[in-house]
Amino acid sequence: MTPLTISRDPADVARRIGESIAGPAADAVDREARFPREAIDALREERMLGALVPRELGGLGATIGEIASACEALGRSCASTAMIYAMHQIEVACLVRHGLASPFFRDYLSDLARHEWLIASATSEIGVGGDLRKSVCAVERDGGQIRITKRAPVISYGEEADDILLTARRVPDAAPADQLLVLVRKDGTTLTRTGNWDTLGMRGTRSFGFTIQAIGEAAQIVPGSFADIASQTMLPVSHVLWTSLWLGLASDAVGRARAFVRTEARRTPGTVPPGGARLAETVAELSTMSASVQAGLADFERHQNDPEALGGLGFAIRMNNLKVSASRLAPEIVARALGVCGINGYRNDSPYAVGRHLRDAYGAALMINNDRVLGANAAMLLVHKDD
Repeated sequence: MTPLTISRDPADVARRIGESIAGPAADAVDREARFPREAIDALREERMLGALVPRELGGLGATIGEIASACEALGRSCASTAMIYAMHQIEVACLVRHGLASPFFRDYLSDLARHEWLIASATSEIGVGGDLRKSVCAVERDGGQIRITKRAPVISYGEEADDILLTARRVPDAAPADQLLVLVRKDGTTLTRTGNWDTLGMRGTRSFGFTIQAIGEAAQIVPGSFADIASQTMLPVSHVLWTSLWLGLASDAVGRARAFVRTEARRTPGTVPPGGARLAETVAELSTMSASVQAGLADFERHQNDPEALGGLGFAIRMNNLKVSASRLAPEIVARALGVCGINGYRNDSPYAVGRHLRDAYGAALMINNDRVLGANAAMLLVHKDD
């Protein structure tokens, strides 16, 4: 495959891939619930999977802000592609921010940038009620070797990933919250599918359930506790990248509504079409969402090198609020766009169709369920002093 562009700006590359490859395939990816291979292959060809890897290790040395812009650009074309890209970059961010002191992970990141490996995540587990801060499975050690067996209700693009980052208890007799983050390699991992993925939206992520049986070396354990990795990197980066792609999804729906109103206006020059006022209201909601997402990114960037601030209750509450707010606004904005377009937005064979957008957007509140996020905030608010 010939690279689409020599640009090294991740957002520009993502936009080009979205418009020329991910977007045209999005309806088929959704309809067939298939992996968006053509888009991921294009991202790989453009070295976008290793974008966060530092330049000295062969990556592009991109910032979280640049990756967020890329996720937003992809979200405008295909939410499944954008989600896969976001989830991969969340895993890479964990390794870059917490693994560079390890010779193993420095070598791994260098190889990732060279080979453009795709990393999946297995943090959820059957038996913990959706709480990623607890694990049932544990790291079993035999000298320098480790073994892990985990029952995961979902692993997005697990069958297509090269490697998986998973959580497990430190040792078999450790408390459920005493967790480590472990990179398991494809050649040492067996995935046995235990669940299907026939869903309302985000169908291209192919998030089947699996039992994971993995063997490897102790060096594959990411330094530090998962509690620190989660609070300082995994959760805030997840919320920043997820909300960015949801913003892209909502923006495309509003763009279709805007195009519909403009088409109607050309038919009746000098008058504002009936959907004009509703469009103005929808654009205002989109602006609110955009401001919230940008503020959340700025908040993370402001504190990204301050572990104490990242681990603080105030920051965690703000990041959780970002996720809840954006995940509520996304389907609301798309629904408003549908109201503007009317039957033309409802039809799947229309250039103004937003059915796929709406179905994908409804998944936002379920990724780390909003009820759980709000419950966590309620507990923190009991002890947190106002900033």
